[in-house]
Formats: sequence, C-alpha cells, structure tokens
Amino acid sequence: MNHRVTTELSIVIPAHNESANLCRVLRRIRQQFPTAELIVVDDGSTDATSSIAESAGAIVFRHPRCLGNGAAIKTGARNAGGEVVVFMDGDGQHDPDDIHAMLAKLDEGYCMVVGARRASSHASLGRRFANGFYNWLATVMTGYRIEDLTSGFRVVRSRCFRHFLYLLPNGFSYPTTSTMAFFRSGFPVAYIPIHAGKRGGRSKISIVKDGMRFFVIILKIGALFSPMRFFLPVSAFLFSLGVGLYLHNYLTQGRFTNMSLLLFMSSLFTVLIGVLSEQISSLHYRGIEESRDGSN
Repeated sequence: MNHRVTTELSIVIPAHNESANLCRVLRRIRQQFPTAELIVVDDGSTDATSSIAESAGAIVFRHPRCLGNGAAIKTGARNAGGEVVVFMDGDGQHDPDDIHAMLAKLDEGYCMVVGARRASSHASLGRRFANGFYNWLATVMTGYRIEDLTSGFRVVRSRCFRHFLYLLPNGFSYPTTSTMAFFRSGFPVAYIPIHAGKRGGRSKISIVKDGMRFFVIILKIGALFSPMRFFLPVSAFLFSLGVGLYLHNYLTQGRFTNMSLLLFMSSLFTVLIGVLSEQISSLHYRGIEESRDGSN
C-alpha cells in the first residue's frame, strides 16, 4: 500500500526493538516539527515498537522480519513524500534540535547535510580510531574531505537520494554508500558538527564484523564511482614489485625470471581493467546530470 503524500519535510526513523526509546524520540520530534511527515520503519521488531509509533501519530511500515538498517532506510525513502528527508536513529542518540541547523545548511545549495559526530561522541577509543580511519580512506577514494562517513543522521533531497537506492546495502553501511555516491556523482555534501548522545540499550553494531563490511563497501563504491583511484595504485604496486624483483634477480643471478614477468603482466591487466571500469562507470552519470542540474 502506498502511503506517500506530498509534503515539504519527511522524517524517517528505522527501528528494531526500540520500544524503550522511541516514545521519547517521537515526542521530541513532534514538538519541533508538528507538520512534518513522520515515518517509522519497524524492521521486524519483536516488542511494541510499531504500536508505540502508531500511538505517537507516525506512519508505520513493518518488515515481517529483520532485514537490516539499510533495508529500513530504503523502505522509508521509497514511501516518504517530502522533498527533503531526514534520516535519524530511534535510539535517542540524535538530537532533533540539530535538524534546524542541518536544514538551514541544506538551503545553502547542498543536496545532503550530514551530522558529523564530535570525537567525544564515540563510546570508546577503538571506535574513534576506526571512524577516523574510515573517514581517511573514503577521502582518499573519493578525493573529497569526508568528516563522518558512518553517521546515520543526515538530511537529503529526496530526488537525489532515490538515485542510489539500488546501491544501498541492507545492513548498517548505508551511510557509507550514500555519502560516497553523492560525492562521486557531483552532488554537494556538507557537514554540521553534532554531539551524539548515549544510545538507550545495547548497540547493534559489531566493531569487527561491521567494520570489515564498511571497509569492503568503501572499496566497492570507490571502484564503482572512481575506478582509477582504486586500480591505478594497485597497478603501480604490482609494477614496483616487478621492478624490485627484476633488479634483485638481475644483480644476484643475472637473469629475468617468470615471476617478474607475471608481476608486470598483472600490473598491465590491472590498469586496463581500471580504464574499462572508468568507461563503464561514466554511463552511470548520464541519468544523474538532469537531477544534479535541477538541484542547483
């Protein structure tokens, strides 16, 4: 059933077993934005998440089982009627008061504004280090400074965001994918510093498991939107190994080995794959040019 209605602002909250926090979050949002379309996507909760959201006046979409945070975001984005969509968590970490500053920044001509968490917001030194590493790696892959790659608190123009729904994974790494997709497609992105509060209950993110998943997503999206930034360094590394091995063998044995040849050929094939991928990825931008021009 399609519940979409045309409105200026939609607020989408993915929720999985958030009955302990959701009532307070929705109440604060309603106080700040009484006319906004409020959507809660219940991702297969086994508690009273859906009934609490309905009691608060939210439009509820329910997944029959837990499909993942990204899947809930996609459901919310497909059904949101607002020209501008706010994505935020239902666990109480995100302050609805920050939405005003993010909307003001969006009005300056941006297509997405991300709430960048201050260092003090991270629960541990390990999480702070991991987030900093992801930000650095994504900056290298995209060529743009990324201040908080994994923040789920963001405001987007819906017509731009929907271009990338097919790219978004079903897990927790939707912020990673959407941020890099926006940057590489030429949609302007801004950051607003926020302080993320302590979530109610236990975090559903595993540092090791989801950390590796974020790493793979960065490489995958980097290869899709900026292939030469991924393949060229790999090719240069293989070529350097080949040169080093050749010099070592020539100086010590006076001969050229098959392993050196294999490294040189691997370097050549890698850069050719990068060139081909660059041509294929350019086709992706054709369908986006009109939306990008219309958002300026």
